[in-house]
Amino acid sequence: MIKVGIIGGSGYTGGELIRILLNHPNTEINFVYSTTRANKKITTAHPDLLGVTDLKFTGTVNPDVDAVFLCLGHGNSTKFLKENQFSKDTRIIDLSNDFRLAADSILDGKTFVYGLPELKKDEIKTARHIANPGCFATAIQLALLPLAQAKLLENPVHINAVTGSTGAGVSLSPTSHYSWRNNNVSWYKPFTHQHLGEIEENLHSLQQDTGELFFLPNRGNFTRGIMATAYTDFKGSLEEAYALYADFYKDAAFTQVTEEDINLKQVVNTNQCHIHLHKHNNTLLITSAIDNLLKGASGQAVQNMNLAFGFEENAGLQLKAGVF
Repeated sequence: MIKVGIIGGSGYTGGELIRILLNHPNTEINFVYSTTRANKKITTAHPDLLGVTDLKFTGTVNPDVDAVFLCLGHGNSTKFLKENQFSKDTRIIDLSNDFRLAADSILDGKTFVYGLPELKKDEIKTARHIANPGCFATAIQLALLPLAQAKLLENPVHINAVTGSTGAGVSLSPTSHYSWRNNNVSWYKPFTHQHLGEIEENLHSLQQDTGELFFLPNRGNFTRGIMATAYTDFKGSLEEAYALYADFYKDAAFTQVTEEDINLKQVVNTNQCHIHLHKHNNTLLITSAIDNLLKGASGQAVQNMNLAFGFEENAGLQLKAGVF
């Protein structure tokens, strides 16, 4: 058993981490830190855990835990780590975007490895510090990595992805308010979303000269999940495309390539990514689906922890979707 701490435990990603780690065979939650809810029961923020845990939030940090998860707003992880020191043996897994880019990956001697297991599994296994990928970045990279490895992303790629309201975080904003979000769909940050940087950096690690990415993110009127579609020129056959993807993900614990049509419900509440391919003339359409809070955040963070500590990669993450 390892002792783990959670920083920023009152939000959506913190709640998902608590839920997973309480049922993980190799972890004991040592503390859940919150500046706004110190000494209050965890269930005041996460009533779904009523009857599951009597843990309380704390306003203090144990620097000697084996692993700590940072579930803080973007930009706040850097500040927190400058103000709080952990043991040199503590593995730090950050869920913000503070350390995802190579240029931002080093802080006070700590080097963060980008935590996408399908791309960086060997590095993650020996990492002391891990930068968890963004949710859109996870869905889109998993859709495009096999093409980049085969040097086939030579032409522009058009990407359209829709995310649930939990992607905006627990704090209320005009576009996450029920009256606005319900029965509504809208796009935002067209072609400039902050996840493009990490997507392009990792694709370029496999193929230096890729076609331009045109990414249009959308807000959906549902709570969880991301459905992403990407299409680009592809001169091979559909069978060749499936063979390419099957080979790339042959050892992936959570990424499944299927010839059956996919939908969002089959991955919500799981750590799975499901990928489907379709060919129209010389255009290949890749569809990927994930749960933004699990494979796109907390589930992937636990997957990274499992790899770093030598646990079974799927430990604590054998979650099944409820389709109906």
